[in-house]
Amino acid sequence: MTLKKPLNSALLGALLVGGLGAGSTALAAPQGLYSADELTDADVVTQADPGQDIGEVEDVLLDDNMQVRALVIDTGDLLDLGEKQYVIETGNFTVETHNGESLEDVEYVVHVALSEEEITQQPEYTDNWWSEAKQSTREAWSDTKEGANSAWENTKAATSSALTRAGAALEEAGDETQKAAE
Repeated sequence: MTLKKPLNSALLGALLVGGLGAGSTALAAPQGLYSADELTDADVVTQADPGQDIGEVEDVLLDDNMQVRALVIDTGDLLDLGEKQYVIETGNFTVETHNGESLEDVEYVVHVALSEEEITQQPEYTDNWWSEAKQSTREAWSDTKEGANSAWENTKAATSSALTRAGAALEEAGDETQKAAE
């Protein structure tokens, strides 16, 4: 129980920072505060056919910055492919809020901007996907750190070189001034 509250707080913060678009309609302005607990198990529909339920939210995936990176959609038997879970990245969905005036009444509907066929082409949420995604993310972060370190080293070297040249120019100007004064 003590872990659940910090995790829910982190998820709530991530939802705020992650920028889930929500409101009284799927295209309305964001409402500013979302419940990760209520988002899990929310109905999922396609934007093309909002009347047809295609699944529910199984999980919310966060990155190291606690920003929402994707939702895991459990399609059950609704797409005639057996029970599968697909990873739908941020930018491919919006969240519609219903009865959001009190926490007990809040309900969400997730609108996916993909067709049913496109959903089935998204990565399946499996142990293999999880391992590969974590490794890929780690490598991307490592590359970013190395690139930042390399940029810093290049900046230091260029600055040092510029300072050396400026120092040499000042020294030469001082020498010429001294010769002229003699």
